[in-house]
Amino acid sequence: MRFGGWLSRNFSAALLLFFFNAAIKSTTAIDNLRVAYQWKLLDYAWPSDEMRSNFPAYQREDNLPLGLEVAGDKLFITVPRWRPGVASTLNYIKLNDTSESPLLTPYPSWEAHQYGNGRVPEVVSTFRIRADRCDRLWVLDTGLADILGKPEQQAPPTLVVYDLVNDQVLRKFVIPETQRTADSLFANIAVEDADCKDTFAYLADLGGPGLVVYSWQRNISWLVKHHFFHPDPQSGEFNVSGIAFQWTDGLFGLALAPGGDGYSTLYFHPLCSTMEFSVSTKILRDPELARSSGTFHNFKALGSRGPNGQSSVSFLDPVTGILFYALTNLNAIACWKPGSRYSILDQGRVYMDNVTMVFPNDLKIDRQGNIWVLSDRLPIFMYAQLDPNDYNFRILTGSVKEAVKGTVCSMGSIGRPVQIPSSSPSSVDKMQSTTPQLSVRTGGKTDAASGESRTRISSILIVLLFVFSLKKSIEPLE
Repeated sequence: MRFGGWLSRNFSAALLLFFFNAAIKSTTAIDNLRVAYQWKLLDYAWPSDEMRSNFPAYQREDNLPLGLEVAGDKLFITVPRWRPGVASTLNYIKLNDTSESPLLTPYPSWEAHQYGNGRVPEVVSTFRIRADRCDRLWVLDTGLADILGKPEQQAPPTLVVYDLVNDQVLRKFVIPETQRTADSLFANIAVEDADCKDTFAYLADLGGPGLVVYSWQRNISWLVKHHFFHPDPQSGEFNVSGIAFQWTDGLFGLALAPGGDGYSTLYFHPLCSTMEFSVSTKILRDPELARSSGTFHNFKALGSRGPNGQSSVSFLDPVTGILFYALTNLNAIACWKPGSRYSILDQGRVYMDNVTMVFPNDLKIDRQGNIWVLSDRLPIFMYAQLDPNDYNFRILTGSVKEAVKGTVCSMGSIGRPVQIPSSSPSSVDKMQSTTPQLSVRTGGKTDAASGESRTRISSILIVLLFVFSLKKSIEPLE
């Protein structure tokens, strides 16, 4: 095979890869996040040797942090029961803890996480949690233990809601059998809390795949199905730190953008996909409407994150209206501003690092405008072995305003609410047909940095011309 023929046939793929790298890697972002905490291995703040003896299966190397949340003076950290040696699946550290590797304290108590006398812990195994504006902590319990060994469904998938004021259980809601399958794994949750009495929770089932919608007021749930929840067979290949693996995970990333009509836009994506989608919660909050075939086209395909653009979690900052998301193959956090086109050039790199950001697994923004990211080297934990002498788990933080500085997401006004249109057919169509301003797409600032924007445009054009000329020059060789 001639080199010229090979390069010509692979021209389109190479061009797409170039654009993706230009948009995500070659931005003016300054990676303005700092490591707040880091651990080689996790350990707990055992109150006594007697309490330690109540957890005979505990093994430090079995404990891997996966989810996080900030509420009050606590930073919550989840530890799913991947293996038998996990002590507690729901924990916290104090935000004023200045140690590098704080010890975890089980929430709400040590006793709540003990086995014995034929009972299971209050929460068996949770991946991700959400604290709402009503002082409630929503915990999505998979009920599944020893996930990587001999999986055991010790309890049905359950939504457990705590009162953060007194640390008591407010409610336990078991997800009905008719709304889950043998492959169900509820790994993510989003909470729509504009009304504390009429709150809705959205539970992502990556194995179903499906979306369970729960009404706090009615204390019932219903299942929503859609083609967009399914994994893309062409996006199941992952490579993290040299470890190649294949996953088939469906619906995973969930992010809510409050609208002006009492509803929100839910942005969502499967883990095995490079696409982003949206739908109005006006559709989802009506059980009949959500299950009606007539609303199929109310779910919108927004666009792609490009090659290697598989994303785990996402979160929308309600103040700036910016959508943040984790790029697992690229060890990066990226951003997008709703209202612009969902194209590669409209997405900005917030942070990328092949040491401190290996497999970003959760992302939240607190009510003070700070972004929090947890990276945990999960593929190494699953398919190889973590080095106990190296830092394996990290939590990074920084202000949203500083994090997006120099990216396409910093265009326009930062610090005042951005009105997000609902996903009704008319408003979404208008949003997708809107042509963004050039300054939004190119990455520089609209004032003093406009020269930098023009420079970046020129650089892209030069490379395009070079690649085009290269393609033309090799065509006679075929």
